[in-house]
Amino acid sequence: MISRLQIMDIRVWTFIEGHLRYQILDRIMPKVTKLGNGGIVWIALSIFLLINKSYRVYGYIVATALILALVLGEGIIKHLVRRARPFIVMNDSNLLIKCPVTYSFPSGHTASSFAVAGAFNMLDARGGIYVLIIALMIAFSRCYLKVHYFTDVLMGILLGLLCSAVSVWIFTGTISI
Repeated sequence: MISRLQIMDIRVWTFIEGHLRYQILDRIMPKVTKLGNGGIVWIALSIFLLINKSYRVYGYIVATALILALVLGEGIIKHLVRRARPFIVMNDSNLLIKCPVTYSFPSGHTASSFAVAGAFNMLDARGGIYVLIIALMIAFSRCYLKVHYFTDVLMGILLGLLCSAVSVWIFTGTISI
């Protein structure tokens, strides 16, 4: 099973390198990934929701989903799995961003992005499609920039969606996937 996942990771990495590497994306992807640094865009969104009385429950749900993703992904899973990042394994020092210092699996940028996107879409909140597009762009940027394998990103998506479902359930008592 592990070898099949590694083969898939290498195929996705090879596809990106051979078919999707463009100078314009080399300039755009670092900016896209920066949106997810420290979950800052999502924290700002949750603060905006918390401040606005009409959307306060959404703010609680988003903040809770983010905290769950952080604790589970960055606090527990990364330290259990301890997967080295692709640029280290593939001995590629030509990164377009600063070298991350944490482990690779799962992608924290992706987990936090999909925790918010999942919550927005489960709640049928306005702007859910835009949040999903930003989340997808951040997730892709992590593979493009060689700081995550495809399976790291997939696990980040699953973890984020799980955290959003749990958060929605905590505050509404329902899960609408």
